[in-house]
Amino acid sequence: MPFIEPVASREVYRNPWMVLREDDIRRPDGSPGIYAVVDKPTYALVMPYDGRRFRLVEQFRYPVGARRWEFPQGTAPDLADAEPVELARRELREETGLRATTFEALGQLDVAPGMSSQRGWVFLATGISEGDSEHEHEEQDMRSDWFSRDEVEQMMRSGVIADAQSIAAYALFLLDGR
Repeated sequence: MPFIEPVASREVYRNPWMVLREDDIRRPDGSPGIYAVVDKPTYALVMPYDGRRFRLVEQFRYPVGARRWEFPQGTAPDLADAEPVELARRELREETGLRATTFEALGQLDVAPGMSSQRGWVFLATGISEGDSEHEHEEQDMRSDWFSRDEVEQMMRSGVIADAQSIAAYALFLLDGR
């Protein structure tokens, strides 16, 4: 099966967290086109689980103009080449203050494959111990709390948790037979 072929690429915008590029392409039938792509580094999403409850974080998400509950997750431009589990360990500590003895990879997710190259790893973190969070400057409004499985599922059903990556991560958790 033929694929879309890149012909040329130009960077439109860059900041420490992302690059926006526009590619000239050739479709399988030979016709030309353009494709806008958001390149972002790999992220890690962590599901801290103590056997009964999950730890979630809540923060203001500027693009949607609302506070959102989700599993701890993020990228680190300075750790773009780090192992995903190291990124997961860092995100968990920074956002919640938690440490975990075990990080089990549950799978990978594509964020928005129609417009972004970003992929993420989902980890189940167990063997939890409490500590102090180390929020980044951008996370100064973040808070976290524990929720039972029933509460998490109800938050997803009611739209309190609307983050696609968090919902997909929970599906991976369920598919793992938990």
